[in-house]
Amino acid sequence: MVKVHKRNKRTRLRGSRSGGYGFRKKHKGHGNKGGFGMSGTGKRGSQIQQKAYMMAIEAGFKSYFGKQGMTSASTQKKRTEQINLKDIKANLFQKDGQKIELKEHKILGDGEGFKAEIHAASASKSAIEKMEKAGGKIVLPVEKSDSTKEVSSEKAEEKTEGKKVAEVKSEKPKATQKQKK
Repeated sequence: MVKVHKRNKRTRLRGSRSGGYGFRKKHKGHGNKGGFGMSGTGKRGSQIQQKAYMMAIEAGFKSYFGKQGMTSASTQKKRTEQINLKDIKANLFQKDGQKIELKEHKILGDGEGFKAEIHAASASKSAIEKMEKAGGKIVLPVEKSDSTKEVSSEKAEEKTEGKKVAEVKSEKPKATQKQKK
């Protein structure tokens, strides 16, 4: 007996996980990439290696592959930008008495001082001396930790004095109790 109507392949594969293509990953249209996202960037995968390498360098790592040391890129010390007096004078300085905002920079002393007020995160001794000699100044942020240490040391002294007074007061009654016995 000859079969007159053959059932469609599409209907026979309804409910199957792979749809007749074996392992489901083989028919995704991603070649041998491995999946989605950053997959395929491994040691032997060359599809996305260059992209992964560039992303790693932008994030602060030396390389995408291998161990990077004891400190992760997110916890590294934040280093301030550095700029010399000669660069400030050449690019930012326009007139005497000008205020220059460089709050995220450290001022270095290469070059000559000039009459301006520079607000910076930090500065070298030579830069401060050159600016003061020329009639300008470098304004640095005030450190709060020094003032709190002074206050805390004063409080500590007061507490120790208070304890000494309390010890002296407590000793007197003990002496009187011994005399009564």
